Amino acid sequence: MASTSDMLAGDSTIRYFAPMKFSAADSGDGHLIQGYESGRILIDGKSYHRGLILTPERILDGWGPSNPADLSEDDVRALIELDPQVIVIGTGQRQVFPSPAVYASAMRHGVGVEIMDTGAACRTYNIVMAEGRRIVAGLIVE
Repeated sequence: MASTSDMLAGDSTIRYFAPMKFSAADSGDGHLIQGYESGRILIDGKSYHRGLILTPERILDGWGPSNPADLSEDDVRALIELDPQVIVIGTGQRQVFPSPAVYASAMRHGVGVEIMDTGAACRTYNIVMAEGRRIVAGLIVE
């Protein structure tokens, strides 16, 4: 597999793009997040520039609000419908906790919810996916 720096060669706009290599995670486990920076997530060599839902099997582009303060129960419901064991919500550049009412339905379904900045959510997704657990990530890209 090419390194993140190899994939980004010639892209002088990158300020922070952490390569996200974990020895247990590889693309054979499912969709692998290779990096994140403000305004962009790199998954399996393709850049995404807006919010998305990610599971090991699916990428659903166009999810969620552009402002994490606008996260709604409907946004979380879209994640629950994919039958996860764990939901990871990335709230952009900073960790922003929504009202507990926004994610209460997930907890009623017995689904764990972790809320963190999008960079941390990307790393967490890769680790949990490599463990073989049913994870769904809702990632706000800002």
